[in-house]
Amino acid sequence: MSPWRTVPGVPRWARWAAHGAALVNVPSGLWRIGLACGLAFGLADSELRALHAPGWGSLYLVGLSALAEVFGFLALGLVQPWGETWPRWVPLVRGRRVPVLAATVPAALGSLITTVYGVLFVYTNFHSQIDAAPWAKVLIQVLYAPVVLWGPLLAAVTVHYHRRRSAKAAGRAI
Repeated sequence: MSPWRTVPGVPRWARWAAHGAALVNVPSGLWRIGLACGLAFGLADSELRALHAPGWGSLYLVGLSALAEVFGFLALGLVQPWGETWPRWVPLVRGRRVPVLAATVPAALGSLITTVYGVLFVYTNFHSQIDAAPWAKVLIQVLYAPVVLWGPLLAAVTVHYHRRRSAKAAGRAI
């Protein structure tokens, strides 16, 4: 079985939710990478200087984008084989079953953190004094809006993963 295929017994909604959780960071990540490369996207020069972009701040912007994508990508493990059995390239545990709690506890914490992040983003976005063209403020809102879905999507997939794996371990179907 390919490691990129969905595990049998995973409903379509869970697969879509996992892929959604993996992709919600792409728009804001591309925006941050653009800023790192010096594209202002309507932001004032003072805003770019505050970010130190382009420059050393670019490392932060690119690093944050990459980290968000890696964490988002991990949601796919909740519906794919590599989330149930450790891949061959993982030393010491390769080929062994992934303990249910080893996946669900970090995923549950991640869904809580990303939900709080989404709520804080909405709050700060409507209360910030960013120096940018009006269209740039709308652009930022549009590009970051999907991030609000990250926590709830991850939470739904995490609950399904836990129920499915626990039922499978107990020998019953969900």
